Amino acid sequence: MAVYNYDVIVIGTGPAGEGAAMNAVKHGKRVAVVEEQRSVGGNCTHKGTIPSKALRHAIKQIIQFNTNRMFRDIGEPRSFSFPKVLARSQRVIEKQVALRTGFYARNRADVFFGKARFVDPNTVEVKDRHDGIEFLKAQKIIIATGSRPYRPDDINFDHPRIYCSDSILELSHTPRSIIIYGAGVIGCEYASIFSGLGVKVDLIDNRDRLLSFLDDEISNSLSYHLRNNGVLVRHNEEYDKVEVVEGGVTLHLKSRKKIRADAFMWCNGRTGNTADLALENIGLEANSRGQLQIDEHYRTSVPHIYAVGDVVGWPSLASASYDQGRSAAADFLDEPEFRFIDDVPTGIYTIPEISSLGKTERELTKEKVPYEVGQAFFRTLARAQITSEPVGMLKILFHRETLAILGIHCFGDQAAEIIHIGQAIMSQEGEANTLKYFVNTTFNYPTMAEAYRVAAINGLNRVF
Repeated sequence: MAVYNYDVIVIGTGPAGEGAAMNAVKHGKRVAVVEEQRSVGGNCTHKGTIPSKALRHAIKQIIQFNTNRMFRDIGEPRSFSFPKVLARSQRVIEKQVALRTGFYARNRADVFFGKARFVDPNTVEVKDRHDGIEFLKAQKIIIATGSRPYRPDDINFDHPRIYCSDSILELSHTPRSIIIYGAGVIGCEYASIFSGLGVKVDLIDNRDRLLSFLDDEISNSLSYHLRNNGVLVRHNEEYDKVEVVEGGVTLHLKSRKKIRADAFMWCNGRTGNTADLALENIGLEANSRGQLQIDEHYRTSVPHIYAVGDVVGWPSLASASYDQGRSAAADFLDEPEFRFIDDVPTGIYTIPEISSLGKTERELTKEKVPYEVGQAFFRTLARAQITSEPVGMLKILFHRETLAILGIHCFGDQAAEIIHIGQAIMSQEGEANTLKYFVNTTFNYPTMAEAYRVAAINGLNRVF
């Protein structure tokens, strides 16, 4: 029986695990990393963020080719198969795996491939694919096992026409129609992807509006553009059962509607990957969604065991997960860089994409904050006209009296990039965090960043 001693054990090599491991090894700690899959990167690299965003980019290029008149000199609009665009994402995954494998090798963090299971509070058993078993011991352990799609027992996910957000990456053909149940971030992103391929999409939402955490105007814009691209959005619906029929799938809703399509994709919720960790051996218990409770230092109820990333729930973003991992390591390293990650921009990669930070109009109204709005519509920006991306807007919410920036919301091409300019200003103190910064700062022209100056002037005109 092989037993190895380390300072730190990290379970999972997604963004959270990588952030924790790299911070620990940079401070001279001996680190063991455990990964259940055959290569590093976690679900972010293999099943979630990277493949879906690579897919989206390929679809966006196809849409541009098929709709931009300039390309008619090259050829007529063309159709592309889902497997063909999926192949592009596979190349990106391979590059990401090679990059991250190099991180662990260069920093001499030992990677063990296999399933991790707690033996006691300081010991982790790793069982590889050939049933070989090794034991790792450490004084600090970080759980960064991520999450997986929630899959209800009454739906047969083994059927070749029924998918979740993981198994959809194994789709070997292009369906003519698809039902996507669940209109959260993942559901909306895949609705954009499939509609961009010309697939008829029914998007089923069990709420009364899409992505209700967004600013109302941004949510409404998303709804409009999904419908404009052929997506049929059905609100306030719940499934009764999913029936496999000849040549397709029929979704039975509790409202007694029946919807038929070639394929069905479940996108309603995720579950933390904790079921196989034998948490009972260390006195921990996950909640009903498989998530672990933590304090404001990412510690579980067992003080030397930390949890970070999707396995702790909100915000369940790769960007935040990486910072959570670094911060958890900073905590037990007693480093001053520790911070609790609670101010995170939202990035949603629909077509067009969405990003936001800070308060929404609804929140400010409820809190009775005297705010005003500054807007810049992309169709008026030279850069958007040049790139033929006129759809979208930048919206700045600011205090009427102090001009302090309270929220930034962006919808359109490169929204997730554009938001970071506002994020940098919102983090400043005093007058540096006001609308006047954007008025008094010279931006390159033509750029999308110019939207901040346009929106700021628009907002000031409402006040003065």
